[in-house]
Amino acid sequence: MLSRRRLLQYAASASALAATGAIPASLTSAFAAEEDAKRIIPWKNWSGAQSCTPSLRVAPSGEAELAEIVSKGTTPIRAVGAGHSFSGLVPTEGTLLSLDRMAGLVSADKAGGKATFKAGTRLGAMGTSLAENGLALDNMPDINKQTIAGAISTATHGTGADIGSLATFIDGMRLITGSGEALDLDARTNPDLFQAARVSLGALGIVTETTLAARPLYKLKKRTWTAPVEEMLEQAPELWSKHRNFEFYYIPYSGMTIGIINDLTDEPETPEPANEDDDGLRQLQKLQDWLGWSPATRRWLIQKILGGMEPETRVDYSHKTLSTERNMRFNEMEYHLPREAGPEALREVIETIEMNDVEVFFPIEFRTVAPDDIWLSPFYKRESCSIAVHRYHEEDYTPYFSLIEPIFRKHEGRPHWGKLNTLKAADFASLYPKWQDFLEVRTELDPEGRFLNPYLRDVFGVEA
Repeated sequence: MLSRRRLLQYAASASALAATGAIPASLTSAFAAEEDAKRIIPWKNWSGAQSCTPSLRVAPSGEAELAEIVSKGTTPIRAVGAGHSFSGLVPTEGTLLSLDRMAGLVSADKAGGKATFKAGTRLGAMGTSLAENGLALDNMPDINKQTIAGAISTATHGTGADIGSLATFIDGMRLITGSGEALDLDARTNPDLFQAARVSLGALGIVTETTLAARPLYKLKKRTWTAPVEEMLEQAPELWSKHRNFEFYYIPYSGMTIGIINDLTDEPETPEPANEDDDGLRQLQKLQDWLGWSPATRRWLIQKILGGMEPETRVDYSHKTLSTERNMRFNEMEYHLPREAGPEALREVIETIEMNDVEVFFPIEFRTVAPDDIWLSPFYKRESCSIAVHRYHEEDYTPYFSLIEPIFRKHEGRPHWGKLNTLKAADFASLYPKWQDFLEVRTELDPEGRFLNPYLRDVFGVEA
């Protein structure tokens, strides 16, 4: 039977991902003994949709070793973090590179509001390290298993109408180019290159360190409640304007949403609730299986359960309330739309799903993100909302996503760089005003295309 907490936690888990296994620690040398270099070890991403068999898998321990890999290794050279990207950014037949051994806090400056991390540091570890030094990031995504390098390179974000993606927190960064040269980048000394590198898809080089803006450690009060979808959509502009963090999830075939807001507080922390995300998702999956033949009955049952739920609150430090554990695997497509187009686009998505009897139980996620001036940021110079759809990893996502993507494109959406989409170079060129500028920087830093796998060649329109 569906429990109250399981349904709430089910909906809050919709946009998430869980950690994939790291590159084996034994594969640590840039150019190990010949017998190790010849080992063929397949790789898959977290959802299993992306895979490859690289000729070499390596995990360098420092920049000197990394520079040798980049300048001499078998191409294409692609870095992998936690494997949370659904798009084809990682797969390569050349060298697959992990930065797991180049991780950890380098320095924390509480007075100056900055912290430097090695690029392989996972976001969850960053939150803990910052808290130990009395600091926190201004925002976190709803999962924290990614590396900081992967997160900024794909413009990973949380929610907040006035808060940008993680890439906007970068004050400086260090990059190893295709020639093995190390570059220190910031907005003061090389602004154009910095704007290109903050969201680069790993196409300019390998990030080794990042310095981020941080703020004093703070607590948030998280409130979760249910509401009919039209009520939530009508209130959404007020909610994203009034509250620090706002998001909601629509449960397919229910007519109901679950909203989440976070606001600053000095109240004492409350006990952390048990994590039952996976159980909740399994229950909703069973409900789809049992009542998929009768959408009306399914809608009635979910409305009856959600309709009687009281709001729930939790108080804790920001890195604990903004990110949660996710374990049930799926594939995802997410587009970032002009914010004013978001409510109508979501209505179209819901109508398309339910009129076509699409079998789906994962909620649809709605978030907001502030504009920025980063060249390949999907939030470049426009207030945005993000809408994400998900498909259980054992099911074919193609028919579902092909129904929804035209809606996103009609509303001038830009896809999340780490999520599935069907766009090509000409499409991206029309969506990004600084597209050609980025291509020129990419050619300058990597003229041989050492970091371009087949997927990125399609993205940038570069022939093999």
